[in-house]
Parts: sequence; structure tokens; C-alpha cells
Amino acid sequence: MGKQPLFWWVIGLFVYVLTGQNSFAQSDSLSMGRLRNGSPVSLSAVTVRAIAPERFSVGQKLQRIDSVTLLQFRFGSLIDLLTFNTPLAFKNYGPAQLATVSFRGTSANHTAVLWNGININQPNLGQTDFSTLPISGFDRLSVQYGSGGSVIGSDAVGGSILLGSSPDWQQRFSLTIGQQISSFHNHQTQLGIRYGGSIGTAWHLAGRTFAYRTQINNDYPYRERKGHFVEPSITAQRGLVQDLFFRHKSGRQISVNAWLTDNDLVITPEDVIARERTRTQSARLLSTYEANKLTVRLGWIRDVIDYAKGNFNEPSHTETDRFIGRIEREFAIWPTNQQVNLNLRIGGEWSHYRTHTDGYGEELITENRQDVYALLRLQANRLLLSANLRQPFVTRFNPPLTPSLGAEYKVIQHNALTLLAKGSVGYSYRVPTLNERYWLVLGNPNLRPERGLNVEGGLSTVVKFSEQLNWATDITTYHNRIDDWTYWNPIKDYHVENLQLVVARGAELTSALTYTKSRFQAGLRIGYALTRTSQERAYDAYAQDIVGKQLPYVPVHTGTFNAYIQRGRTRLTLQSQTTSRRYVTFDNSQFFKGTTLANVLVETTVRMKPVSVRIQGQVNNVFDALLINVKQNAMPGRNWSVNVLLNFPSNTP
Repeated sequence: MGKQPLFWWVIGLFVYVLTGQNSFAQSDSLSMGRLRNGSPVSLSAVTVRAIAPERFSVGQKLQRIDSVTLLQFRFGSLIDLLTFNTPLAFKNYGPAQLATVSFRGTSANHTAVLWNGININQPNLGQTDFSTLPISGFDRLSVQYGSGGSVIGSDAVGGSILLGSSPDWQQRFSLTIGQQISSFHNHQTQLGIRYGGSIGTAWHLAGRTFAYRTQINNDYPYRERKGHFVEPSITAQRGLVQDLFFRHKSGRQISVNAWLTDNDLVITPEDVIARERTRTQSARLLSTYEANKLTVRLGWIRDVIDYAKGNFNEPSHTETDRFIGRIEREFAIWPTNQQVNLNLRIGGEWSHYRTHTDGYGEELITENRQDVYALLRLQANRLLLSANLRQPFVTRFNPPLTPSLGAEYKVIQHNALTLLAKGSVGYSYRVPTLNERYWLVLGNPNLRPERGLNVEGGLSTVVKFSEQLNWATDITTYHNRIDDWTYWNPIKDYHVENLQLVVARGAELTSALTYTKSRFQAGLRIGYALTRTSQERAYDAYAQDIVGKQLPYVPVHTGTFNAYIQRGRTRLTLQSQTTSRRYVTFDNSQFFKGTTLANVLVETTVRMKPVSVRIQGQVNNVFDALLINVKQNAMPGRNWSVNVLLNFPSNTP
């Protein structure tokens, strides 16, 4: 498979010891509209320094995923969690195969995925494979809806996924061992250690070391389901996460975050001629220094892709390095008081790209990208405003100036009722991928940046019926116009061009009811999304026939339903998602029928000092629904998993 960096051998040794198995291969008081799974966001006991997208994207919908949900999906990937908790649509190529997102009707290239504030989209492809991101790799997850070009930069056209690591300054030592056993001879093993304490008299340490190994054999007892072929595949995933946080008594903080991943996928492994192997490896390293509202970040990311068909000995090889530097400073323009707070954050970022790719020829491609930005935030009694501006610079390229403006206003502020009105307007942009510009013959170095204009508005309300019963609802409407959308044009032998004008518009509704009394808890959350997205420019005779038609693989209607009942440490949860038909052709002449997927989870925690044992049983696709993937193969039917998580000492979560 080509060169294997030293750190992959470290991962292999570390995880092999774990399993002994071989593989195939500050939430603002004003921002009540920002819901956590449909419920009001409350401050954690552990202080988390909010990153810019959450503080300065005022007026936009922000969904924070709570720790309970993260724990329920601890053995799953990011696609599993988002499918049942958001209205995002995914293009799935098969179990543990490529899974990309359509955020508010946009393409996979229009979602920014940030890890501790750094965009980790693969730069050659311009997207992220969500099946390769395990939930256990991070402990904070937020979904930022709408364009974020002024705050985040390139790619944030439809929305952004925000992943993060948080220090636990109260933790001394804890050990977590997890094992999952699933249908089709699939299994996963996890090992995590948290530690902390004083270093001398001035510094305090909070650290986390975590490793995981997943073997997905997909040994199905059937070869087809309801007339559709079930494609065999084998996936081996492994990874290592290392987070270190150092805090000085003066308030200064230094952090070092590393995340190494290795995903090895083989499709139809028994067919020597048609089999395919894709191995993706990523190394992400980030260091951050914070002091007196000054933040300095230095990072390095390496992405490696090896692809082979038939003969695995000579794969196509892509290796891309990114070196990242960022500095920003926040100023309190007006003194902090109970009436008015005005904050300005200014900063700059520099990235250097180096890529070797077979598809580009033998030439080393290098590129520099710079951004300068200013983010302004005003809080005055019931009003919250933000005004942001970003100017990017790219080698041999000319991205646009990107402004945004957002507002939130508390229309009603009462102990039992809160009503918040919000709205925003913002420009976004996307720098074309390296493949789009540098691929031999088909690439186009003269592409223009895609440009988007997103307008959205909504209402959020929280009703407190009693001390035990609460209801929260959020409704948002949006209109996003993206011009110069790049297209690999089949009429010109798939030469890439700026051709399309796409308009995405729709509405999203989330409503949650929670009840808590003594040791009993219950909750209900429903979500609905209407997504209309279509190509609106007739650039040739073929395009004339598809103007106004729904884009492929984006359902017009999506609904989610989640309910739980908990008594003491035992919890029963129902998760479901319903989607309308998904068109598979641009002219909407062919489609997959709508489906309903449902999961049932039963979990409990048994404390046997000094160890606590968390046991979770799960049945997926309870109704054995037929779901067809992008390759028009059937996804697995009803299946199960059993997860066991041991925590030492027993007072750990």
C-alpha cells in the first residue's frame, strides 16, 4: 500500500494490545433559541471556551448535541448520530463505505467539518467521509445551519459540523474499556484514559488518551433483499486520540490535540477481478495557546488515499499535507456591564498545501491560502447582533469578500415563557477542490469560486409549564442561492466548469417535551424538514430539461422522532427517521421510495465499586425496511448490537 508512516505502526501496536485480534487489511443568556436536541442549552460545570462559529453566527440555527446522545452513539460513526438527530440527508454507498452529506439541499462539497476550529475536509476531494469519523473521537458536537463563510471560510455554504475536545479539570484518573459485538460478525474495542492534576505550583494538567479498533466483516446470511443485491465488504478502522490541556494559575492555557485515523475498506473481497480497496489515513495535530484574549494556533494535517481495483499491489496514491497557522485577538470595546457588551475579534489564518497525486501527474502541487477577518458582536439587554467580514486570498485564485449580519431579539422574556425572534443574511464561498483545478485534462485551473447568498429567519420558544414539565420549539425558514456551482460536464467529456445556479429553500421545525420528577425522566422530540433544491440555469439543451427539478438524493420531506423513558439508571429509547422519495436522476424520472428507519435501545448502568458497568442493547432497523444505497444495492435489514462499557473508578460517567 505504499509508504506507511511511523505513527500507523504505533497505532497498530497500541490497538493490537487492546484486542489481540487481526484485521483484514458559554451559552449566552439571550440565545434561548439555540437548542440542544430541542431543549434549552444550560452551562456545563466545566468551562468551555466557545469558538467563533458558535459566538459570532448570531441569528442562525445552532444545534448542540448533548452528552447523553453522544454516549448512546459512542460505538457508532458520525453518520449514525446525525441521521436520527438532524434533518441532514446522506448519500451512503454501503455499510461502512463512503457516506457524504447534503446540508440543506447542497452538495457534499458545501459542508465545512471543523475539528477544534480547523477545517478537516479532505482538500483534494473537498469533502469528508462521515463513516470514518467515530463519535468516540471527540466530546463536543454542534451543527451550525446555513452559510458561515464570514466566520468559518471556504466550504461553509450549506452548513457546518463542529467537533471539539474539552478538558475536565476536576478529573484525576479514570479508565474506560468498551466492547461492542454486533450482527454479521462485526465488533469494536475501545480503551480510554483520562488524567489530570497539578504540575508544580502554577500549572494544572487535564489529559485524555483514547484508542479504538473496529472490524466490520458484514458477513450477511443473505445475498439479496427483496430483489436487490447486498454487496459484501470488509472494513477495518483504527484510531488514536490524544488531548493535553495545560492551564496556568494566571489563566493562560496551552493545549495539544492529535487525532490519527486509519480506514481500510475492501468491496467484494472474494472477486479477484472486480474487488476494490480504498485505504484512507489521516493525521491531525493541533497546538493552541490562549492568554489575555489572544489565541494562537499551529496545526498540521496529512491525508493519504490509496485506491486499487483488482490488483492491490499498485494502488493509485494521493498524499496531501497542510500546514496551518492562525492568530486572533478579541477586544472588549465597551466595558462589560449589565446593559451593553461590544466585542471585536480580529484575526488571520495561513495555510500551505502540498500534494502528490497520480491524477495530477508527477508534479508536486503547492498552494498558499490566507484569510483576514473581523467579527463584531453586540449584546444589549434583549438584543444580540453580529456583523462579520472575511477576505480570503488563494494562490492563482480570487475568492470574494464575504460579509454577514445576524440578529436575535427576545420578544417575550418571562419565567414561564421565552420567545426569541432571529434572522441572518450572509455570503458564502467555496474554493474549488484540488481535483477540480489540477486533475489532468479534466481539471480547470481557471475555475471561479462558487458564491452563495443565504437568508434565514425563525422563532424559538421555551415554555415552562411547571418545575417538572418543559416544552421547547424552534422553527426556521431559509433561502440559499449558490452561483457558479462547478459541474463535471458529461457533454464535454466531464471537463469541469462553472455552470450551475442552484437555489435551496425550505423550513425546519424541532419541538421537544421533557418531564423530570425525582428518579423518573421522559422526553419526546420531533423534527421535520422541507427541502426544495433545484438547478435554475439552462446552460445547454440538457439543462433545459432539468431546470426546477429536485436535485438527486435529496428528499423533499424528512422527519425524525425520538422518545425516551428513564427510571434511575435504566433508559429505554426509540429513534426513528422518515424520508420521502429520493430521485436518482436529474430529470426526476427515477427514484427510490421513501423509507422509515427505527432503532430501539435499552441501557442501564450497574455500579460495583470500584467499577461501574454500562450495558446497552440495540436493535437497528426494527421494521426491516428496505433502504437502497447510491449504488442501488440493498442496505442490511434488521440487526442488533450489544455494547459494554466499564468505567474505573465507578463515579465516572
